[in-house]
Amino acid sequence: MKKIAVVTATRAEYGLLSPVIKELRKQENDNLKIELIVTGTHLSEKYGMTIDEIKERIDHKIVIPVASESELDISENQANALVKFTQLFREEKYDAVILLGDRYETLAIAIAAGNTRIPIFHLCGGDTTEGALDEWIRHSITKISYLHFVTNEESHKRVIQLGEEPERVFNYGSTSIDNILAVANMSKTEALGSIGLEDCAYALCTYHPVTMEDGSVDEQINMFFEAIKAFPELQFIITKSNADQGGARINELLDKSANEISNLHVFASLGIRRYLSLMRYAEFVLGNSSSGIIETPAFKVPTVNIGDRQRGRLQSASIINCGTGMEDIVQAIRVAMSNHHREICKAVVSPYGNGHAAEKIAEKAVEIVLNGRIDLKKKFYDL
Repeated sequence: MKKIAVVTATRAEYGLLSPVIKELRKQENDNLKIELIVTGTHLSEKYGMTIDEIKERIDHKIVIPVASESELDISENQANALVKFTQLFREEKYDAVILLGDRYETLAIAIAAGNTRIPIFHLCGGDTTEGALDEWIRHSITKISYLHFVTNEESHKRVIQLGEEPERVFNYGSTSIDNILAVANMSKTEALGSIGLEDCAYALCTYHPVTMEDGSVDEQINMFFEAIKAFPELQFIITKSNADQGGARINELLDKSANEISNLHVFASLGIRRYLSLMRYAEFVLGNSSSGIIETPAFKVPTVNIGDRQRGRLQSASIINCGTGMEDIVQAIRVAMSNHHREICKAVVSPYGNGHAAEKIAEKAVEIVLNGRIDLKKKFYDL
């Protein structure tokens, strides 16, 4: 029997992997098994115990530490993940493991797969995010990986430029567009009612630490709060930060400010269906998450992208980039709410695919595994 593993460690990553898991499991039979491995912040009360949002069958739970206050915390998390996943991979002997993105624990899992000679099928390689540690982590995982499922044509070219053979690089688009078509199906009143709000004008927000900067997390997030105070007529629905270094401090400040700012509503996690449904009806999306770059334009909704975390990603005309200061954010919000910018948003076409990425990824992954022609002795492809 052939076995393919899919690993998820965070809520955002699971949202992108979920349609792939569904498509892969449609092809399960006596000769093929798809195993889901859950780890990271999914298993942490501090980050909302998001394993409860996972609807698919879970085959393995791997507990690793998720503290993120210091560089040492991150390294200890990686070391723990490296050891535990090496043990699991030695026992299970998967024919391939599917990993997504650029998280630090994902790099450790990729190394564990490399050490146990398991081919990695990597999603979302080739992107650039110059303001985050994700940048070098993502490209490192690309070089460990065998098969590449990128989300756009620029990333397709970039992965090949990194020396990966073109016949192993596939641009099927982003599964986030699949999700928009499949799961963003709550009405506005239903989505708002599920978090205790009546019909209102609101912004959907996520603010992550900028891991390649040494600036004060407190200063940046306080500027964010001051900008929110300038728009008392809007409600601001915000999901907590991830487990990057500085994320715990942002979440601490969010909890504190939620009790002090009447139009700020903080949630550890909203779940993919509710999150995307709220995005559909938002006045704009605010913060520095990749969801503002990739998913939001597909809804024709404006994005206010703060700071450098997402600098380098392929962007649509609906996205307004601004600095981290209060006045910069306020001005960008005003542009986002203008009639002129709303007209621009109406004409936007997403560069991230047509909503059929998951089925193509699953089909190609199964084809490669069942054919059994994987040669991990990769040649460097010279341009």
